[in-house]
Amino acid sequence: MRADGYGDSMAELSWSDRPHLRDPLLVCAFKGWNDAGEAASAALGFLIESFGAEEVAAIDPEEFFDFSETRPTVAFSGGHARVIEWPELAFHAATVTGSERDLVLLAGPEPSLRWRTFTRTIIEAAHELGAREMVTLGALLADVPHTRPTHITGLASDDSLIERLGFERSSYEGPTGIVGVLHDAFAKADLTSSSLWASVPHYVAAAPNPKAALALVRKFEGLARMTVDASALEEAAEDYERQVSAAVASDPDVKAFVERLEQSADESEELSPPQRIPSADAIARDFQRFLRQRGPEDDG
Repeated sequence: MRADGYGDSMAELSWSDRPHLRDPLLVCAFKGWNDAGEAASAALGFLIESFGAEEVAAIDPEEFFDFSETRPTVAFSGGHARVIEWPELAFHAATVTGSERDLVLLAGPEPSLRWRTFTRTIIEAAHELGAREMVTLGALLADVPHTRPTHITGLASDDSLIERLGFERSSYEGPTGIVGVLHDAFAKADLTSSSLWASVPHYVAAAPNPKAALALVRKFEGLARMTVDASALEEAAEDYERQVSAAVASDPDVKAFVERLEQSADESEELSPPQRIPSADAIARDFQRFLRQRGPEDDG
């Protein structure tokens, strides 16, 4: 154990390559508490695929996961051999043509153990790859309608980002996830960091949300000053909105709830109390059950 309370974090990294990158930007997203509707992890996965990023390092899951909570899975390899697939946290690197900088992308589930050592591992990996700036992607549940543009909140520690992109300094107080701990560690290391948060409709939070993922990708373009071909994600977002709208239209209670959210989103002043309808939690449970019963192949 180090004198500052952190473990020997570099021992937790397994390197497959150490590419030479141009002023790389570290981009992170974690499945779990910070990832409503899996929007953030979907956005990061899309960036990895779009830029053809290749894995350069992996973090040993043994040190950072309680496997009774984040369980490994069993799968067949080659049609007959059973293999254990462990939770994976991997760094990917991409050379971005037409941009002045490259990308390092970290994807995986939120760890459950040794968060201080974990954040130190990420910072040291960033140093090894030459990344001096980080952006995290996240998504939170909110009372917003799926029919309106996804709201993205940008938070930053750097004055230039705040001025250029209209970001804010975080004023949040309360429980936090690995994203909050990671930003605190970057600040203490005098490294620049920012975060993008998508507001995900409460009543469809359990469904994959490509619309929120697309909004994160589009906001990321402005932050990173690079272009992403997101045509495939745009099509998925259109299909998502069409299918959710069809499901909403089939349930009077859900339809009334969504209409109320639409009014709140469209009007700046406080509205008069609407007609009594079921609570958001009750509607969310019923609607998730309805979506599961419809199945992905049912287009409504």
